[in-house]
This record gives sequence, structure tokens and C-alpha cells, in this order.
Amino acid sequence: MAGPKNRRVVALVYDGLCTFEFAIVVEVFGLPRPELNVDWYRFSACAIETKPVRATGGVRIVAEKGLSSLRGAGTIVIPGWRDPEAIPPESLLNALRRAHDRGVRLMSICSGVFVLAAAGLLDGKRATTHWRYADALRARYPRIEVEPDVLYVDEGDILTSAGSAAGIDLCLHVVRRDYGADVANQVARRMVVPPHRDGGQAQYIRAPIRNEASNGLAPVMEWAVGRLHAELSIDDLAGRAKMSPRTFARRFVDETGTTPHRWLTQQRLIAAQRRLETTHDSIDEVAAAVGFDTAETLRHHFRRIFGTTPTSYRRRFGSAT
Repeated sequence: MAGPKNRRVVALVYDGLCTFEFAIVVEVFGLPRPELNVDWYRFSACAIETKPVRATGGVRIVAEKGLSSLRGAGTIVIPGWRDPEAIPPESLLNALRRAHDRGVRLMSICSGVFVLAAAGLLDGKRATTHWRYADALRARYPRIEVEPDVLYVDEGDILTSAGSAAGIDLCLHVVRRDYGADVANQVARRMVVPPHRDGGQAQYIRAPIRNEASNGLAPVMEWAVGRLHAELSIDDLAGRAKMSPRTFARRFVDETGTTPHRWLTQQRLIAAQRRLETTHDSIDEVAAAVGFDTAETLRHHFRRIFGTTPTSYRRRFGSAT
């Protein structure tokens, strides 16, 4: 579960606030969720300026706390930034550096990455931002390893997301990291969003509209999720979609931003998380139930994606009695 420190989430409020990005943070971390029966986050907003700040959409916001409140934070979120060209105040940068030195978890959504970059906290690390800003971030801060085609990057104590709605993906990832897949899925269900989106933001960059009619691949994907225990090949999926394997593979990447194989692996890992949380099945039984050939294959992918073992994950998040 999330440690008591990490549960204290503070979101920055600034003049020119990105309203949507801020609302994402409030929605995920700031709403009471008694139905989850867990010790949920404590949320507060922290203003950089002392006066009421303007937010996108013609509204003004007054935060109850100032920069000094960052001293008690366990997680600090920067929900966008007023302009990638705008230099953040040194008082904010110093506060973020001190927070990082204390081990506080730092998160940015969209253009908020420019604040972390200006503080020097991303040097030598991977990071992402909205695809429109990726080149500017790379040019201005060459010591950052910019990944322009992903929805978010998790570097442990510093996490960054791509544009706007990718902040939802990042925040749900943090909930999943803190409380497990089942809790994250419940939060996503209440928000009426997918608990996990595969692929990256490259799929949202403007591309020519197809001439041919398409009903999308959602029915095929839903069919596959119900058969994860079986051996599924691209020929199986293509046949279900009534396409040639080559056409299906190309269409799948166009619609999801990832390959069928990678998508299936991710779905199997999500199913494995649920079983580890809610059953006493052995690791071999979990692997077989979600379609991995062996327990070692499950362990390999689990370590690669989640940075832990299935056994450790179950010890932390298991609820079966």
C-alpha cells in the first residue's frame, strides 16, 4: 500500500493554471472514496502566487496554502505550466529541489515537465511531454532523455506524462503502484475511463483520415481479453477481424499505438495482477490462467514491466483470505 508519506498529495496552482490538468489531479487524488475501504490520499492545493490566480476558462482560483505547504508533501504534482517558454520562479524551483532531496515523489502533466527540467531534476533521466513540446524540451535540456511517443514515464521518484489526458493514465498508474490493480480499476471505473491504455501518444498525432469504413478493433480486443488463457496468435485475431494478418497488424498499430503481441502481453499482466490480488492460486496456476507458457515467463514480464516479482506483488496487494 501507499506509505503514509506518499498519501499527502499537493498540486501546484499558478497564474495561467491549466484547468483540465489540475482537474485530473483533483479527480484522482482529491475525491473521497469510502467505497474503496483503504486509507486514501490527503489532497491539498498550493499556490505559487499570493493573490487569486487566473485559470484557463475565465475563472480565478484561491488556494488555501502557499509554497511553504510543500514541506509536508509526500507527492507533488505540477499540472501543466502556463507556457513552456515561461521561466518558473526561483522560489518554486528551490522548493522542488528541497522536496526531491527529502525523497518526495514529483509528478508533472504535459508542459509541467518544463518546471522539473528548469529545476535540473530531470538531468540524466527519461521524461516525456506533449508531442508538440518534445523537440523544444530536447533542445533546451539536452541532458534529458526525451521519450516523445509514450503516455508517461516512471523514473521512480519522478514521473512525467504526455499531453493533457495522458495525465489520467499517469495518475491511475500511481494509484496502481500505491494500492494495486484492483483499486486502480475501481477508480477508473468510477471515472468511466480505461484502467490502462496501451501504446503511446504517437497515435494522436494528426494523420490522414482513412477512406475505408471501419468499425474499429474494440470487439476483437474484447474477444481476446475473454480468452487470455488460450494461445492467441495474430492469425487468430486477424481471422476474428476478417482481415489478413498483415492488414490487421497495421490497423492495430494505427488504432492502439502498439503491436498485437505487446498488447496481449500487457492484458495478460493486468489479468495476472488481479489473480495475485484476489486468489491463492500458485504462480504456475496464475501463469497458466492468463496465457503465459510458464511461471518463469510470467516472472520475466512482471519484473520487466512492474519492477517486482509476482510473489512480492501478492505480498503487498493480496487481499484473498
